[in-house]
Amino acid sequence: MGTNARVLSRINSFYDKLSPSERRVADYVREHPEQVIHMPLAKLAQQAGVSDPSVLRFCRAIGYRGYLDFKVALTQDLASPVQFIHETVDPSDGPREIAQKVFAAANRALLETLQSLDTAGIERVVDLIDGAKRTLIIGVGTSAPIAQTFYNRLFRLGLPVWIQTDSYLQLMHAALLGPDDVVVGISQTGASTDPVLTLEEAKKHGAATVAITGSLSSPITQQADVTLYSSYHELRPEAASSRIAQIAIVETIYVALSMRRLKTADSDERRIWEALSRKTL
Repeated sequence: MGTNARVLSRINSFYDKLSPSERRVADYVREHPEQVIHMPLAKLAQQAGVSDPSVLRFCRAIGYRGYLDFKVALTQDLASPVQFIHETVDPSDGPREIAQKVFAAANRALLETLQSLDTAGIERVVDLIDGAKRTLIIGVGTSAPIAQTFYNRLFRLGLPVWIQTDSYLQLMHAALLGPDDVVVGISQTGASTDPVLTLEEAKKHGAATVAITGSLSSPITQQADVTLYSSYHELRPEAASSRIAQIAIVETIYVALSMRRLKTADSDERRIWEALSRKTL
C-alpha cells in the first residue's frame, strides 16, 4: 500500500459521522481495498449489502464527488510510483521487456474491448451518423486526439461532421443542435464536466447523443442515448492502451459506415488522394 493512504485515513476520520449503511460500505472497503478498486459501483453495493445510492452517499460523505473519484483515489493509494508510468513495468526492465509489456497491454485492451463490445450499439451509432443532418464530435484533454481521428475518418466519407475540443465552443455548438443532429462525446473516465454538459445540452434540444467511454457507471453515460465501452484502467486513464481501444471503436464505426456508403466512399477517397498527390514532391 502507498505511504499516503488518503482514502483509508478519510474513512477513519469520518467513520463516526457515517450512517449505518455507509458504515457497512466503509467496513468492506477497509477490509478489502485491493478488491474494491476493480469493482463497479453495483458490485460494491452488493458485497456490502447496501443499495447503490448508499455507496454514492458514502463516497460523498468522506469528501469525494462520486464513486469514480473515490475509486481513482483508492487505486492511487494502493499503487507504487512505477505504476503511474505503466502498470506492469518494473524498474529493472530494459527496452525489450518494456516493449513486450507495452504491446501486451495494448493487445489486452483491444481484446477486452472486443469481448464486451455492443455490436447492436455500433449499428445504432452507424444509423444515427448516416442519417444525421449534422454530427458533432467532442473531446477534451487526452480524448481530443481521438475525437480528431474520428473526425478525420468521417469527413472523408463526405459526411456533414464537425469537431470541437474547446469546452466553451462545445456548449455553443450543442445549443444550436436539433432533432436531426448527433453529438458524439469521447471521454475515457466519463467524469469530465465538459463532455457531460455538452451531451446534456444537446439532448435538451432533441439531438441524439453517443458516448464512447471506459467507465460503466460514469456521469456521461446518463446523458447518452447510446454508450460504447472501451477497456479502461482506473489508475492511468490516459494510458496508451486505453486510447488504442477507443481508436479501434472509432475505426469500427468508420469501416461500417464506409461499407454502407461504398460507392460514394470510394469516389470521395479517390478525389482526396488526387488532391493530396499535388503535395507529394
